[in-house]
Amino acid sequence: MHFLLKVPSAISLRAALRKSLQLCSQSYTVSTSFSYEAIKQQYRLEVPEYFNFASDVLDRWTEIEKEGKKTKNPALWWVDGDGKEVKWSFEELGALSRKVANVLSDACGLQRGDRVLLILPRIPEWWLVNVACLRTGTVLIPGTQQLTAKDILYRLQKSKAKCIITDDFVAPAVDSVGAECQSLKCKLLVSEGHREGWLNFKDLLKNAPSNHQCVTTKHHDPMAIYFTSGTTGSPKMTEHSHSSYGIGLTVNARYWLDLTHSDVIWSTSDTGWAKAPWASIATWIQGACVFVHKMPQFNPITVFESLSRYPITVFCSPPTAYRMFVQHKLSSYTFKSLRHCVSAGEPINPDVMEEWKVQTGLDIHEGYGQTETVLICANFKGMKIKPGSMGKPSPTYDVKIIDENGNILSPGKEGDIAIRVKPTRPPFLFTCYTDDPEKTAATIRGDFYVTGDRGIMDEDGYYWFVGRSDDVITSAGYRIGPFEVESALIEHPAVVESAVVSSPDPIRGEVVKAFVVLTPEYVSHDPEEVMKELQDHVKKVTAPYKYPRKMEFVQELPKTVSGKIRRNELRQKEWRK
Repeated sequence: MHFLLKVPSAISLRAALRKSLQLCSQSYTVSTSFSYEAIKQQYRLEVPEYFNFASDVLDRWTEIEKEGKKTKNPALWWVDGDGKEVKWSFEELGALSRKVANVLSDACGLQRGDRVLLILPRIPEWWLVNVACLRTGTVLIPGTQQLTAKDILYRLQKSKAKCIITDDFVAPAVDSVGAECQSLKCKLLVSEGHREGWLNFKDLLKNAPSNHQCVTTKHHDPMAIYFTSGTTGSPKMTEHSHSSYGIGLTVNARYWLDLTHSDVIWSTSDTGWAKAPWASIATWIQGACVFVHKMPQFNPITVFESLSRYPITVFCSPPTAYRMFVQHKLSSYTFKSLRHCVSAGEPINPDVMEEWKVQTGLDIHEGYGQTETVLICANFKGMKIKPGSMGKPSPTYDVKIIDENGNILSPGKEGDIAIRVKPTRPPFLFTCYTDDPEKTAATIRGDFYVTGDRGIMDEDGYYWFVGRSDDVITSAGYRIGPFEVESALIEHPAVVESAVVSSPDPIRGEVVKAFVVLTPEYVSHDPEEVMKELQDHVKKVTAPYKYPRKMEFVQELPKTVSGKIRRNELRQKEWRK
């Protein structure tokens, strides 16, 4: 069954989404034979003047739930690993989020358009605040708990946020910089205890009225601002509208995540990363259940035990996690409900995909997108997977490989991955870099938005990631993408993960250098012998000119708060020597 959500301009999106939700709530079953070409031809999402995800989608699922037309799956299922669980139906999620909306409007004095910085771990209150911001028209700015006081100061000053919501762990850092933030008017603490200068979230929630009228928002009104993960330079404020995620993530939900209202999906994403709303909003578009494990520290064993214990049907985790997973013997676990696995954030190595399938019987469906977009390319359900490829373009966008002049390149030629924005800009693209028109304009080249990533499209229309534009290495005239070298390295049993960057060389200009994290079995081996063995290995599995002429063994790689390797940091270190 294929979905067509085609919205005539004279009809409100509320009616259109209701039609779509009726399809979801009736007889939709999982398809194992999606036709990519049919999806491309049939998929249409037109945006009306008014849209709010809370009232047009979540509240509609509450109605469907009350009518008994969907499974009894909760909307949110949270566990802490120590026996405590929270399960909320769509009706309960709606009722509690209205109370939080009143807290924001009344106790915090927030108006529509005011910005709210939210820094919480994986606890149910994070999801409540997300929905409450939709209901009040306030603009959500998520942040990870790994942010330092300096990071928080930058975000508060840059965004001019009027409210911050956090917990006991982050509150001291906020207090250390709060005096320097002139726009900050309200500090809301999610805690059993109290703190001077802070309002207590739980006290206010308990006494808040449950009636709240959701604001009417236009589709282009700002919904959220995400600070980019900053692999190069300071993080930018990436603004998304109510429609760009609230409607645009439909393609993620149906064709990549392959969700129905009977599914339970677990995304291990940090709450500070844009992948968290990617998973939550997409899940709720389909009326499925968002599963959350508190998991303060990432632990593969906790993941395996949870996949075995709970009826999780769809699983999403970044490549870094899958690389850790395949180091374990998975045959001792039974993932009885799991049927579909996806990965995003950065490219996943073919060797990891193969080992995961050998141990679990399941493919990993890689997806490619950015903070600025929804899904750009993916290995959609039912498509043939070419290991190492990002798959084919999402029907949401017209994706091309272009040259430095904005000309479309033919298959097999490396260029910049770009999305057509002229004559019509896709509504499911970020609105702008907030308060930075120059950087916003700099993303456009001719008729295209340029992602900043390099890639190749093959003869079959599959896209292959080469690297960030500034990650590509030019050595003695050869262009070398870091990902292909990293993929070759990880095939060797000595390597847990690696990062490949350019390093200065007086003869070749620059050469390939690999920073390598070794497996425990190889840590005690002679470094020179291991390096020679890895160099010979790379020469065998890929073109010999790509092998790392320099190598450094490290205990860990520098990463962004969202888990992406900071190759830029390693490259700068090399070129400063």
